[in-house]
Amino acid sequence: MAGFDKVVNSYADAMAGLEDGMTVIAGGFGLCGIPENLIVEIQRMGVRDLTIVSNNCGVDGFGLGLLLEDKQIRKMVSSYVGENALFEKQLIEGELEVELTPQGTLAEKMRAGGAGIPAFYTATGYGTPIAEGKEVREFDGRPYILEEAIRGDFAIIKGWKADRYGNVMYRHTAQNFNPMAATAGKITVVEVEEIVEPGELDPTQIHTPGIYVDRLIQGVFEKRIEQRTVRSS
Repeated sequence: MAGFDKVVNSYADAMAGLEDGMTVIAGGFGLCGIPENLIVEIQRMGVRDLTIVSNNCGVDGFGLGLLLEDKQIRKMVSSYVGENALFEKQLIEGELEVELTPQGTLAEKMRAGGAGIPAFYTATGYGTPIAEGKEVREFDGRPYILEEAIRGDFAIIKGWKADRYGNVMYRHTAQNFNPMAATAGKITVVEVEEIVEPGELDPTQIHTPGIYVDRLIQGVFEKRIEQRTVRSS
């Protein structure tokens, strides 16, 4: 796949241009497939009043939870937030605005944003507080609500392998929200475990084409397990 070199050599270069008040779309599900080093860089930068769009907000002390600790997030658009005590505290105390979104709807909002589709109708959420203030139309006798697409100033993504042109592969369940999120950023930054030369990846195995990727960096990852379940033998 033809393209040009997307590799940057520092996390400061990877997140250059991120400013207060911007919207950041983050891939990941729980702690699986999260761009953990890019999040650390955002924390280091100290930017504030961010809107973060992500399935969840990490856990206390790791992932997006780091940005909560420094009160860098003004608003979260998420589908699940139950693993983070600080999130609950900031929400109850009015320090954090939260827009809860059904999980499938959140994924489709990202996909639509990347596809240039401004809005779509879905039955999910009709008759619940999710639908309040949203347009309702009926199709084949069933009511649907209008949901608007999401675009971010930045999208931060965790991949497995990529070539220098930014063609990305994800590993197993670490795909989760990453492919949709990668399409929906004005600037999409991907961190991966391994960067290879163009032509080394099987084109049929590429999940995110390099056309969507603006910056690429190789990182070292902790890969924490969110909940470990063991049994005695």
